[in-house]
Amino acid sequence: MNWHLPILLGKLDSSSTEEIIKRVEQTTLPGTKVPASSIEHVGADSWAQFYDSSYWFPEQASDFAAPVDNLFMYIFWVSLVFFVVIVVAMVYLCFRYRRKGQEINPEPSSSHNNLIEIIWSVGPSVFLVYMFWQGATTYFETKTPPPEPEEIVVTASRWNWVFTYPNGDSSSELHLVNNQPTRLKMQSTDVLHSLYVPAFRQKMDIVPGRYSYAYFRPTKEGQYRLSCTEYCGREHSKMRTVAEVHPDEEHRRENTQWIKEEYYPWKNGERIYKINCSGCHKINGEAATGPALNLLYSMKKRPLMGGGKVTVDADYVRKSIEYPAADVVEGFGPVSKMNSFLNKLSQDDINNVNAYLQKLNDPSSVAGGTIETGLRADGE
Repeated sequence: MNWHLPILLGKLDSSSTEEIIKRVEQTTLPGTKVPASSIEHVGADSWAQFYDSSYWFPEQASDFAAPVDNLFMYIFWVSLVFFVVIVVAMVYLCFRYRRKGQEINPEPSSSHNNLIEIIWSVGPSVFLVYMFWQGATTYFETKTPPPEPEEIVVTASRWNWVFTYPNGDSSSELHLVNNQPTRLKMQSTDVLHSLYVPAFRQKMDIVPGRYSYAYFRPTKEGQYRLSCTEYCGREHSKMRTVAEVHPDEEHRRENTQWIKEEYYPWKNGERIYKINCSGCHKINGEAATGPALNLLYSMKKRPLMGGGKVTVDADYVRKSIEYPAADVVEGFGPVSKMNSFLNKLSQDDINNVNAYLQKLNDPSSVAGGTIETGLRADGE
């Protein structure tokens, strides 16, 4: 249920929590937050809570979480009781009717007992019918659109998430408003993906070539894990981010609204990188599906697949963004795995990306604010 974590065994101290956060950050997409809910497991500090769903699952943070947990616990306890009864009966019968010495004649028994057959046929059927009824009812509720939901468009790609909100803002993390009915309209740009938020008890496949939908109402503020749970390629395990629930629309807007004029070009380029590029390109010197961006951009010539060299400058970056298969850097072919961003990124966006790449390669070559914020000073 957790990212890397067998948290059910007990409560973590501060040092182990910091170590786990560090490990997760090193093995996920750049800029991804590690929510506390993935580290601290509510209800895992006592075996006495074994009977409760909080022992088995993350905290409940949507209106569908409680009925899903209740059904799970019902199935669990029915299965456990029947398991114990059947195993005890099996052990007793094996002992009671074991072969003794040379005696091989069976003991006399009735060939038919209506009462026993009715009990073991009708009795379990009652439990099974209730399971089916509750499961079907809960399923249909999760597939029924709530009244007047806000629609958030989700775009999944290898290996990235983009969430676009009703006001046009977009982010690489899912930001929600508490108690606001929500409809996710989801699409894939390449292969099959699946969006899963354990705290919401919500999982839905995202199929290329069609829209899929998920409905829920968040009921608890906080940050929760969101990940792809359908194998989609080499970096699938890193395709995870955060679903954050805010108290109101104003707080949500503070995290999703981006005013380009308030930031230096390279900072705007960094945001574009996080939303569109971080799934395939790292900035820590390690190659992934594509080359590491902090090592690629310079005026030096780089060898290409099939021979020849190219200067990795602003023109090459623009060409690679719009026509990625034109000049593929050696070691990342023979065919480029990158999707074209022609007509998806404006010329201004591409200029900002170039500024960010230049900043990565040589921080002193680009004007611009602190690394933490990239904010412009007044008058600049």
